[in-house]
Amino acid sequence: MRLSKVFFLFATILIFTSCSNDKALRAKANMLAHKFIITDGHIDTPWKLSKNYEDISLRTKTGDFDYIRAKEGGLDVPFMAVYIPSSYLETGGAKEKADSLIDMVEQIAAKDPDKFEIAYSLADANRIFKEGKVALPMGMENGAGIEDDISNLKHFYDRGIRYITLTHSKDNLICDSSYDESDDTWGGLSPYGRKVVKEMNRLGIMVDISHVTDEVINQVMDMSDVPVVATHSSCRHFTKGWERNMGDNEIRRLKDNGGVIQINFGSRFVSPETDAYANNKQAAVEAYCAKPGSNCVNWSAPDEFEEEYRKTNPYPFATIDDVVDHFDRVVELAGIDHVAIGSDYDGLGNTLPTELKDVSTYPNLIYHLLKRGYSEEDIEKICYKNIWRVWAKVEAYAQK
Repeated sequence: MRLSKVFFLFATILIFTSCSNDKALRAKANMLAHKFIITDGHIDTPWKLSKNYEDISLRTKTGDFDYIRAKEGGLDVPFMAVYIPSSYLETGGAKEKADSLIDMVEQIAAKDPDKFEIAYSLADANRIFKEGKVALPMGMENGAGIEDDISNLKHFYDRGIRYITLTHSKDNLICDSSYDESDDTWGGLSPYGRKVVKEMNRLGIMVDISHVTDEVINQVMDMSDVPVVATHSSCRHFTKGWERNMGDNEIRRLKDNGGVIQINFGSRFVSPETDAYANNKQAAVEAYCAKPGSNCVNWSAPDEFEEEYRKTNPYPFATIDDVVDHFDRVVELAGIDHVAIGSDYDGLGNTLPTELKDVSTYPNLIYHLLKRGYSEEDIEKICYKNIWRVWAKVEAYAQK
């Protein structure tokens, strides 16, 4: 009986100590989230607002990003993604669409200058952070906005675009897309695309190698005079065969290139189970759309199909541990200097992992990094220093 009481007392002490340590670690994570600059390489708020406008200076009812939640989570420098759907390759008007989304970001900053300010440089980002505001640098997701006129790069640089994702879901004038299942148009970069990369280097626009094929990634790293970024990608090691995520060889090359991969939080990007679910659902969509009389558009099923499919096939949300596994993988392959955050918030719909549902949750990520043994210096690099290094080198090369 006495032994039982001693065991119970010992177990109680262990549980209490464990809970106390966990609470202290969470408090430390929250402190670090608000001490360090946190930059996120890819947030799709401009496109989201173009479809469903809300005042992001307040807590919004929908979406993943607003000023209130950014402050809660310690987010200081979110790159606003100026997203150009690949449909504009067929309809035209890509440049005009890009300009309209840049206009929107400018209007957000002009409406609430005490909360937001556009960052056109690294110096701007640091100053805006010190002033307690949220800095809004911009990147363009899909080089289709450049169209066939390379002088448009200067136009977009002048408007504040500081990185360009070379393509999106279809091969474009610049390069091949990892999503495009037709035969690769260029075998990597097009001749025009090679000129685009060099002009981006010259102007000071970071080259984003998300969404492109392995051939494009390797050709860009072969020829770029400055480090590159993958602003919202993850590791293919966990999603075998899905070229949208970066392969091990390409991640290893980042070490020599000096570049950075910013981990995408989307469940499919980080979880093999969710990736398998996505492949199975796509097969179901294709079977549904092949039926006579289906109301599919371009082999895309209607919302009702999506809702019904999820009822009978519950979505396997990834966990935050799945996300941290990708940080570990990059560190293993390339080192701590080559990984950062690129959540893809406001671009993923209802597919975000547990504990990472919006921009208020960066302390959860830091907590799990601390649990894995990452040091404060490591976490500071992940939060901003790695991307700051690339941005600084790109700026310095352009100024030279």
